[in-house]
Amino acid sequence: MSDRYAIDSHKLMYHPQRVANFLDAHDDWEKMKTVYPIYVEISPVGACNHRCTFCAVDYIGYKPIRLSLPVIEKALAEMGENGVKSVMFAGEGEPMLHKEIDRMVMAAHKAGIDTAMTTNASVLSDAFVENALPLMSWIKASFNAGTPQTYAKVHQTKESDFNRVVSNLKRMVEARNTHGYSCVLGAQIVLLPENAAEVETLARICRNEIGLDYLVVKPYSQHTFSNTHVYEDISYQGYTGLQAKLAQFNTDKFNVVYRENTMKKHDEGETTRYKKCLATPAFWGYIMATGAVYGCSAYLLDSRFDYGNINEKSFGDIWEGEIRRRNFDYVRNELDIRECRLNCRMDEVNRYLDRLVRKDVQHINFI
Repeated sequence: MSDRYAIDSHKLMYHPQRVANFLDAHDDWEKMKTVYPIYVEISPVGACNHRCTFCAVDYIGYKPIRLSLPVIEKALAEMGENGVKSVMFAGEGEPMLHKEIDRMVMAAHKAGIDTAMTTNASVLSDAFVENALPLMSWIKASFNAGTPQTYAKVHQTKESDFNRVVSNLKRMVEARNTHGYSCVLGAQIVLLPENAAEVETLARICRNEIGLDYLVVKPYSQHTFSNTHVYEDISYQGYTGLQAKLAQFNTDKFNVVYRENTMKKHDEGETTRYKKCLATPAFWGYIMATGAVYGCSAYLLDSRFDYGNINEKSFGDIWEGEIRRRNFDYVRNELDIRECRLNCRMDEVNRYLDRLVRKDVQHINFI
């Protein structure tokens, strides 16, 4: 199985009770307000030590702000009590730059929440390896080239960071394997004209040199607000042969997940999409490094999707509050999803929910 983690699909069908609560609520806010997200993305810091050419949130400005540990500890505890199942530490900046990131992971674990991280892996502390790695479900490194030279161009950093990332990932793999931790360790590359010729090289490094569990090859997705427009007209039709070449790297212990489905949707554009976003504001959320809680990461800094701040209110008060109610009405009745990012993180979830709500298969009672 080349996508054992369903990276190119979705996993909402494994949460039938939450979906049932959502369907039962329909347009009734008193019911919908207590439908808490299954998944929340958290940005521990706004700063980043790289300036990737494809960065979707460059418009935010990589500000040197960070979440307070006591504030996020309180929020995580409350989130766990209200049914949040998972958090991914990622965001506007590089999460490993937060000096207390290990304690954030520990707080999430204590709250009964599964934890994960997307990182450039250029920074790695002893505390993280000792305290956080044993508790995490997965860590994915954004690793967008197969040579130091191309890596430096795409990540807009020093060539020496390439070998530092390899070293840091090897260290985590060694610690995981030595102690028997369950954390899945992988990497992802955004397929671009600059790095397309090096994907096979990167797959070889990930499998043979580092010992990772997988490499994801994903398409670029243009963010509506991004300052970067270099890749907005990119097409993936010319890369169809790459998938077959990468299949040779698949083993029982390593997989290349070539996101063929997502690339196809990218090239098709708006033609196959649903008409409404149903995932927002029900199944996921986003917490910025400022503490602001958003209903969708494609609309960071857009006041329509800013529900409140955990530095000022509890997560529960924010999630069940008036601003989210207004956003719920807006998304249901006014939002034109042509304004939204194509292939957003909730795209497959939305396709699934759209089929459920519309009952697009006839004779559904004949199971």
